[in-house]
Amino acid sequence: MEEGGRCVVVVLLVLMAMSQGCDAQNTTGSGLTRGSFPKGFVFGTASSAYQYEGAVKEDGRGPAIWDKFAHTFGKIIDFSNADVAVDQYHRFEEDIQLMADMGMDAYRFSIAWSRIFPNGTGQINQAGIDHYNKLINALLAKGIEPYVTLYHWDLPQALEDKYTGWLDRQIINDYAVYAETCFKAFGDRVKHWITFNEPHTVAVQAYDSGMHAPGRCSVLLHLYCKKGNSGTEPYIVAHNMILSHATVSDIYRKKYKASQNGSLGISFDVIWYEPMSNSTADVEAAKRAQEFQLGWFADPFFFGDYPATMRSRVGSRLPKFTTTEAALVTGSLDFMGINHYTTFYTKDDQSTVIEKLLNNTLADTATISVPFRNGQPIGDKANSIWLYIVPRSMRILMNYVKDRYNKPTVYITENGMDDSNSPFISLKDALKDNKRIKYHNDYLTSLADSIWEDGCDVRGYFAWSLLDNWEWSAGYTSRFGLYFVDYKDQKRHPKNSVKWFKNLLASSS
Repeated sequence: MEEGGRCVVVVLLVLMAMSQGCDAQNTTGSGLTRGSFPKGFVFGTASSAYQYEGAVKEDGRGPAIWDKFAHTFGKIIDFSNADVAVDQYHRFEEDIQLMADMGMDAYRFSIAWSRIFPNGTGQINQAGIDHYNKLINALLAKGIEPYVTLYHWDLPQALEDKYTGWLDRQIINDYAVYAETCFKAFGDRVKHWITFNEPHTVAVQAYDSGMHAPGRCSVLLHLYCKKGNSGTEPYIVAHNMILSHATVSDIYRKKYKASQNGSLGISFDVIWYEPMSNSTADVEAAKRAQEFQLGWFADPFFFGDYPATMRSRVGSRLPKFTTTEAALVTGSLDFMGINHYTTFYTKDDQSTVIEKLLNNTLADTATISVPFRNGQPIGDKANSIWLYIVPRSMRILMNYVKDRYNKPTVYITENGMDDSNSPFISLKDALKDNKRIKYHNDYLTSLADSIWEDGCDVRGYFAWSLLDNWEWSAGYTSRFGLYFVDYKDQKRHPKNSVKWFKNLLASSS
């Protein structure tokens, strides 16, 4: 996953809590089988081009913003980069066999925009088209369905240099050309498209906290970022991404859907927020935090505008949809992808200190979210400082989505947990990932309950991730994979969770 964490203040708060310790959380759920889910329910794993492919200078690929960011001193915690990553560009056939051996139905991967258009626009790079054709065909040959993400954070650097990328409305046109090129090249075989992965993470981490590429922010009086405005740029970027999806959806429906019969969705990152207390202020704060997270990006597609709380709190800094744009956006989402990993407690915070220090989206919410209350963690902790294990929230979240958006079609496009990449842990011990098995078992049990008991329309589940990989700003310090990757020789080693998934997917009742 997306090492994802929250904004600077939350990270500091979590670090302060690390000394509190964590007790394992007991959760219900055992004996899962394929029969625990509806017929046709899809199981898969997820990945992204930049975290997996490597080969950043091969076959005509142009540079992406993460290439520049990862090679900038101090941006990646272990000073690594993804020039090689896990070398899936050369090893995709081997990795597809691993999926097939587990019995996986689908593979969610992303296309690197700069492999198709090295300069973001202009001349198509045929070698890039050829590579993804080979990948898609190899998946289908093994009975594995491709779920393709068009944008997983790796904007061509040329567009960032030309007009500051997602901050300029020209990006809508260039993205549309790129997307349509992919429909033409791959749409005869790809039936599920995800236009954007975690647009909220892009807006907040890249343009508010500056922790992701291109690293723009103004928090802490520009001490961390040289350029940016945390109070305005995240909202502009979000607006342009929403309009980009709507534009591409309109193109697909008018020109390709009749012949290709595919669907377009977005993968939204969703932390579940529980009130810190039963006070009205904290209950409202939890609702507000969720509206500034999922509502910010999902509400326009269902209701034609941003949440009212955002309109009132952000004011003129929040862009407005014209009547024509609102009509284009509304209803342009065929399904919702949900990337869900963890849960935080949320409390109301109306202090002016945070507002003055940050002047950003977190200050706009007037909330503080942390994974502990009264010194006690909300659940057992994974390796990442932001990832606490609270399986019950999967069911709660699915019901929230069902109720707020009138029972949309949902895919869990990411769910998983990480271990540390410690040189002091032997390979033998690293493969014993019983905590990961429990994580998937308990979250899947909660998900199954939401389907059967509550009537949520969930069609599939993608584990993050098939392989250990390069985790953005966390570099190689974090291992989310079902397979352990030895980064010295790129050899894949199955963890115990591989056998668990294989048994689950082979069972029928």
